[in-house]
Amino acid sequence: MRAVTPVVFPRSRGAEVGRRGQGKSVRWLGLVLFAITGLAAARAEAPPLRICLLSASAEYESDKSLAGFQAYLEARYAVTCQRAFGKDKAVGLPGLEALDTADLMSVFTRRITLPPAQLERVQKYIARGRPIIGLRTASHAFQNYLEFDRAVLGGGYVGHHTNAEAGVQLAAGRSQHPVLAGVSPFPTRKLYKNPTLADDVVVLLDGVTASDREPVAWVREQHGGRVFYTSLGTPEDFSQESFRRLLVNAIFWTTQRDEAALRQPLSGGNRPSQ
Repeated sequence: MRAVTPVVFPRSRGAEVGRRGQGKSVRWLGLVLFAITGLAAARAEAPPLRICLLSASAEYESDKSLAGFQAYLEARYAVTCQRAFGKDKAVGLPGLEALDTADLMSVFTRRITLPPAQLERVQKYIARGRPIIGLRTASHAFQNYLEFDRAVLGGGYVGHHTNAEAGVQLAAGRSQHPVLAGVSPFPTRKLYKNPTLADDVVVLLDGVTASDREPVAWVREQHGGRVFYTSLGTPEDFSQESFRRLLVNAIFWTTQRDEAALRQPLSGGNRPSQ
């Protein structure tokens, strides 16, 4: 009996290509899943940003504006705001001890007098080169520390213009600065006069009327830390999306934290009304 030689059929080229393609797809899927998982883990591990809000500016309703902005921030980001709210031209800021563990100090007070222990707390924070944001009356925030305007914020406040309407414009050549990302011109009123800024400030926004032009937002570095100041901050300014965007950008720029890593989805339970 003759031996039967087995028949070996050639491997289909199409099947081989298909298997190779399938292998590539699996590898790509694995890389995508790894990237997504890594991003999610990074967000989960990012510690919340702690902001100490100093407020005491009655004319501009700082308590109301900052409380609303706090809700806006905490609904969108892993941010925890602690309040040190006092009274315009009064003595002391209740809750200022939160500054000891804060990642950022935001100042919106007007001519308050800090007791020695509180003044020392603020000055120690500044001397460590910690991030600072100043809003509107922060240029004359502390009656017993008026040099805060020039030495820390880099300003030169000498009063204000009339209550006339003004337009906020991006300063020439500054449109690519990260603090201005997503910021468009918007209306405001009652420009502050700042004719003599510190040499190292970078002006980001100007306020313009028919007869006047004033710098209204700038940044600088002080003691190695980042500082942002804006002379804007009326209640109407806080209602402008561009102004809120400006402040959000300033928060992440001064603290050098990744906005995307701290962003959280808006849900029905924490979606703000504004």
